[in-house]
Parts: sequence; C-alpha cells; structure tokens
Amino acid sequence: MSTAVATTLEEFFTDRLDRAGEDEARERVEELLGALEDGTVRAATRGEHGDWQAHAWVKRGILAAFRLSETVELDWPGGAVDRSLVPARRLGLGDGVRIVPGGTSVRRGAHLAAGVVVMPPSYVNVGGHVGAGSMVDSHVLVGSCAQVGEGVHLSTGVQLGGVLEPVGARPVVVEDGAFVGAQCGLYEGVVVRAGAVLAPGVSLTSGTTIYDLVTETELRGELPAGAVVVPGSRPARGAWAEAQGLSLYAPVVVKYRDGSTDAATVLEDALR
Repeated sequence: MSTAVATTLEEFFTDRLDRAGEDEARERVEELLGALEDGTVRAATRGEHGDWQAHAWVKRGILAAFRLSETVELDWPGGAVDRSLVPARRLGLGDGVRIVPGGTSVRRGAHLAAGVVVMPPSYVNVGGHVGAGSMVDSHVLVGSCAQVGEGVHLSTGVQLGGVLEPVGARPVVVEDGAFVGAQCGLYEGVVVRAGAVLAPGVSLTSGTTIYDLVTETELRGELPAGAVVVPGSRPARGAWAEAQGLSLYAPVVVKYRDGSTDAATVLEDALR
C-alpha cells in the first residue's frame, strides 16, 4: 500500500470523495478497480504482527462504483445485466491464469495472480484477491473483498462470504498454503491461517466456537496455522435435549500439520 497510486487513491476516497464531481469520482473509481486487479491495492492487508486490517477507503471506493454506475446490458455468453463500472473481467494469456470454460465469472476489481486456475462454474467478486498458484475449484464463491493467499486449494463448492458494509469489517481471509475441503463455508471475517487444513463440510463464522483437542482450548474467529479441523458435534444442553439425543455442530481441531506433510495425506489420516 506504499505506492504513489495507492496513496493518492487512499487520500481521495478518505477525504475527498463526497466533495468530488461525478467525472472525477468515476475516474478515481476506474483507477481503484484497476489497482485492485493488478494487486497494487488490496481490500485488506496483513500487519507485521499477523493481524489483518480492512481498508475502509477501498470499500468506499467499491461502493462508489455501484453508486456511480448505470444498469446496462453486457456482452456476455447467455446475456447479462449489471452495473456498468463493475462488469465481468475479460482475461487473456497475458494475465497468466487459466479460466476453464463453463460459466466462470471474475468481476471487475478482482485480482487473480499468475498461476491461478479457476474451474467452472465459479465466481470471484469485486475486491476479491487470489494469490499465485492457487486453485479455485468448481462451484466456488470468492466473495467481495475476500483474501486468498498463495498456493491455496479451494475445493468444490467452497463458499467464502463477502463483505462491503460496514466498511471497517474484516473480510474472510485464507492464508498461504491452506487446504479448504469441499462444501466448506467461511463467513463473517473468519481468518484461516497458513497451512491449515479444513475437512469437507466445515463451516466457520466469527462467532463459531472451535474446539482444539490438541491444546485443549476454545477458539473463535481464527483457525491457527497448520491446524487440521473436522466437523464434530457436542451434546445440546438441557434435559429435554438430552432426552431427544440432540447435538450441536462443533468444529474440532484434531491435530496440527507438520510442515512437510501433504494436506491430502494429513486430512485422510485425520478422518480415519
């Protein structure tokens, strides 16, 4: 975020947007969307102590793009109607990514780094960031402003929730080398740290209690680096619930991944 472009855009969307004329605002919005696409600007960045900070001014700029847009018909297979400043991107060989045919859409203002593969049909929304060498498998949603690191595997049906408002809210973050199993759902700004492994069907929000069997602690809002988490359950409270044999969803950390251990291997071992 230290480039001259980022500094100029931050100043504009922090202090001048409300006073700017429509032509200037549109010009700055276009610059912001381009900077998001090339990775010069991100909707959230990691601080030196590992904390992830959302950049409210980026979200203000994205919201301005919708406000300043018109609803138009777009030239897209099957037809499309959307806001004029945030259409689907058209990617080419120069982008260094593979977009396999079959219904995938990457929206304006989304970043795909070199080496990313997107299987159909998937969707990457405005402000989303997918790092180098990551796999976005079929039926995956990378929601608005969600941050995905390098070498991440998002398996079939993974949902990363998006957030534009409130502008200060942290987006979903999946750090480098994480493996997210099929049909997982990550929402409300939850952070999955580097190298973590999620078994199929794990669902996490900022308020979900994660039970760590290794450290014998309860976690919320963040999955530690290298943690291997599987869907679990715990008894529901109360005599009636006990009589009915009811239980509640409870994700469980069953082990921690060794740095040299393949994600698929460690997951297979954990599920046995």
